Amino acid sequence: MLIIGLNGSPIPNGNTKFLLEETLQKINNLGVNTEILDIAQLLNSAKHAFCTVCTSPCAAVCYKGTALEEALNLLKKADGIIVGSPVYFGSITGQTKAFFDKTRQLRAEKSLCNTVGAGLTVGNAKYGGQQLAIRALHDIMLVHGMIIVGDGYREDDCGYHGVSAQRPAQEDSYALKRTGILAKRMVEVCEATACLRR
Repeated sequence: MLIIGLNGSPIPNGNTKFLLEETLQKINNLGVNTEILDIAQLLNSAKHAFCTVCTSPCAAVCYKGTALEEALNLLKKADGIIVGSPVYFGSITGQTKAFFDKTRQLRAEKSLCNTVGAGLTVGNAKYGGQQLAIRALHDIMLVHGMIIVGDGYREDDCGYHGVSAQRPAQEDSYALKRTGILAKRMVEVCEATACLRR
């Protein structure tokens, strides 16, 4: 099994990356392979950082032979994907949106259909739009036909939209607790739905 974390922050080692690493480490502890990818770095490898609909349907021309192509091929193999983004103006970062705009070919191929997805966000304020940003991530996942989970687990509680933290994330003890619950839920649902991805 493979669960991938996508860091949608333009800051390579900031609060979002920290929360993703915490979650993925707990998934590792449950015996599952994980990998983390930095979206901003991947976009920089493409000919154009933003989709210009250079071909329709998408033929992946703008990122052939790049790190972005390698990353998108890796996503096709994932059982689960956790997308993290800081909150920018009540939503996700431009880098996160630009990355998923580059996944048009994956959608046409139904590559992420039935892949388990979850979101996590970090805001500057306690009520800084974290859940709104997670809902934006959910919208993207639904368009790909993904199976969305929140940060709930039967032995803990039903959970919420996903893990939401206030900056600095390493001092948000409640968010850190939720990363452990999300880890268990991701593994549980990935295992339960494995037959759908064969």
